[in-house]
Amino acid sequence: MARIFITGSSDGLGFLAGKALIDQGHEVVLHARNAQRAQATKERLPKCRDIVVGDVSTLAVIKNIAHQINAMGPFDAVIHNVGLGDREARVETEDGVTQIFAVNVLTPYVLTALITPPERLIYLGSDMHARGDPGLDDPQWQTRRWDSYAAYSDTKLYDVTLAMYLARQWPGKFINAVDPGWVPTRMGGATAPDDLAQGAATQAWLAVSDDPAAKVTGRYLYHKKPQRMNPVAAREDVQARLVEYLRGVTGVELG
Repeated sequence: MARIFITGSSDGLGFLAGKALIDQGHEVVLHARNAQRAQATKERLPKCRDIVVGDVSTLAVIKNIAHQINAMGPFDAVIHNVGLGDREARVETEDGVTQIFAVNVLTPYVLTALITPPERLIYLGSDMHARGDPGLDDPQWQTRRWDSYAAYSDTKLYDVTLAMYLARQWPGKFINAVDPGWVPTRMGGATAPDDLAQGAATQAWLAVSDDPAAKVTGRYLYHKKPQRMNPVAAREDVQARLVEYLRGVTGVELG
């Protein structure tokens, strides 16, 4: 039995991955944005080990979640699933950070830095990462005219880049990024064409499977198969600039 923590798992892909792992007999800790969502999730998945609660748009909450997870003891895998889709307008958090950047990028970075490292780490990407801008001149869209799709694409490129950086820095672990497809979740919309169950299956498989195809690192996968990623995500100079920027914004060091 493995122990897995999944962020953003009160619905959508995170919920489905959690359900699949619980059904397989694993010990799963879920995460919900607020107490109401947590209660609803607990009613739907009563066999989950626990549900941590917190809106990950602020650094204090992200750090508190890391503290709660570490207090539960070591985990075998963490699935960094939490994310916001495109936003109509740029919104800043109370930390002065662009909201979509805080949730989609700072959250996996800070949790990775502060949670005792598990053997397996999975980061949610998107095929839209291919359109992301790796320049880091204005990653939070503070000076550029707001473009919701481009801003989302940037965050997904940063997530994939972070995963590739970690795979290089921590060679003894299995660290990968996943494209779940365009699936009919609250974020993806009811008309999304891809298979919802398949969209969650790769994350669950990477978290626990002994299949040699799952015990890999530094890969970008879609439906359990390696896919071509934006090549800039594998560039060491881009990775270094991203990590340095995230360190500066958060004050958190990634070992």
